[in-house]
Amino acid sequence: MRILILGGTAFLSKEIARQAVAGGHDVTCLARGVSGEPPQGASWVRADRSAGRAAYSGLTGEWDAVIDVARDPQPARNALAVLAGRAGHWTFVSSCSAYADHSVPGAAEDASLLPALAPGTPSTPENYGESKVAIEEATLEAAAGKAHLCRAGLVAGPGDPTDRYGYWPARIARNSRPVLVPDIGYHPTEGIDVRDLAAWLLLGAERGITGALNASGYAVPFTDVIDASREVSASNSTTVTAAEEWLVDQRVNYWSGPESLPLWLPPGHDGFMARSNRAARAAGMVLRPWQETLADTLRDERVRGLDRPRKAGLSPSTERRLVEMLHRGGGT
Repeated sequence: MRILILGGTAFLSKEIARQAVAGGHDVTCLARGVSGEPPQGASWVRADRSAGRAAYSGLTGEWDAVIDVARDPQPARNALAVLAGRAGHWTFVSSCSAYADHSVPGAAEDASLLPALAPGTPSTPENYGESKVAIEEATLEAAAGKAHLCRAGLVAGPGDPTDRYGYWPARIARNSRPVLVPDIGYHPTEGIDVRDLAAWLLLGAERGITGALNASGYAVPFTDVIDASREVSASNSTTVTAAEEWLVDQRVNYWSGPESLPLWLPPGHDGFMARSNRAARAAGMVLRPWQETLADTLRDERVRGLDRPRKAGLSPSTERRLVEMLHRGGGT
């Protein structure tokens, strides 16, 4: 197949390109190159998508498949305007963040979506879900009948630039100091291995799969993630459990970003990491054991450095301070 990847230099899009090249496809990546270069064997068209439709002027011919990972609606609309008529199949990597309600575990693709981001509104991290919905709508309009909307869950695995999924195995492996964990017990967590997601996207392109499908990993209890992290790191560290309300009072952040506890979600998000992936699995999506993803993520974390500054998780100094507060009483 002749495949065009709008991206191809960072995490998921690079893994898609790597697997596509390995699978013998003719792969072209359109990217600025700020995050690096596409994998060896892929053609590279350097372009900045903020330049509008002119960014795609270096692309010639037709494509069996186009894969777009955009999060900003305007570049996505420009790409569709220029390329949709020249593509046999179009994949847009959307997100489960597009759904309006995250409170119901097991919800499927027929759940309500957020309102689409209005044209002309800047795309920001705060309206990420609305941005994805806007791109979904544009994709369905321009590539009707040949569009696969892949609503991905938390993308995990080696090379994760967000530092979320790797926080727990890396933290437990880092030293034997007590590890601060939120009191969320058996709340579900989820992560789809970037390698499995890339393979699914390529399979969808090869088979011409269309429609919206959730591409999420297994729902795994938080306690199982902690136990497996301890096992894979051969650590004898202990955990200190803190009540959610207390953590909020101490200004610990949910989910991601600095001074956060990854995989811990705000109230009303019981279904955020427990969405149904049955339709995608029935269509051919294959997931490796989540323990394998965790182990491979820890190996990658060791290479990158367990003591490196992180984009997500508690800093060592904050964790020590909070643990000391708990030992003095309160919060558990």
